[in-house]
Amino acid sequence: MEIKAIIIDDEIRARVALQLLIEEYCPDVKIIEQCETLAEGVKEINKHKPNLVFLDIEMPGHSGLELFDFFHEEDIHFSIIFTTAYSQYAIKAFKFSAIDYLLKPVNPNELVEAVKRFQKIKTENIKVLKENINQNKLNKIAVPTGNSIVFLETNQILYIKGEGSYCEIVLLNGEKMICSRYLKNFEDILSSYPNFLRVQKSYIANLSYVTIYNKSNGGNLEFNNKICIPVSLDKVDLIMEKIALIKR
Repeated sequence: MEIKAIIIDDEIRARVALQLLIEEYCPDVKIIEQCETLAEGVKEINKHKPNLVFLDIEMPGHSGLELFDFFHEEDIHFSIIFTTAYSQYAIKAFKFSAIDYLLKPVNPNELVEAVKRFQKIKTENIKVLKENINQNKLNKIAVPTGNSIVFLETNQILYIKGEGSYCEIVLLNGEKMICSRYLKNFEDILSSYPNFLRVQKSYIANLSYVTIYNKSNGGNLEFNNKICIPVSLDKVDLIMEKIALIKR
């Protein structure tokens, strides 16, 4: 399957060198645009809808790490491989859930491995989607964690907290799981379950276990184990309606 890709790098020599390496070592990848600035890159991403973006971190005007500031999370349908001459950015890069991180000058073998990793992860994403569709009737969702997929019973989930491109899933028994997915992904998966609701920008709650709504401190929901999470005021009426239906 052809992979549509865009290169964003302010150095023309770096862009040309990377494209030549990709053409020689990664025949499945087709570079559809080279962009000199982040703003130009955002424009071309919106226009061409690439599968993959090779993104420099150190650029004039904007850091490559700011790319996600220009997109709503539901509009991000591409993966990123960061490229930079500065290894200290590695940790930040992976916090952005990058597929990989290539240090300049780019090593052909590392480039090939990064593309393979992208292909593998995309395959796993499709697998997780299919598993979620298949498990939906069984009241389970498939959650990718590291190199495995965990099938969680939805009634064991207390709440899910989103932090950028990661989510923390908190279970009834106190166990916590970290998953490299946006909160919007879980919102979509759990949309068919009436007891789950995105009660705040960063939280999805299992309303079956909510016992108290506190108006103080901006408003929060308390679960039957005394754990509290914040709630948006504009969601309060909907929360009350859903809890009333669930408790019937």
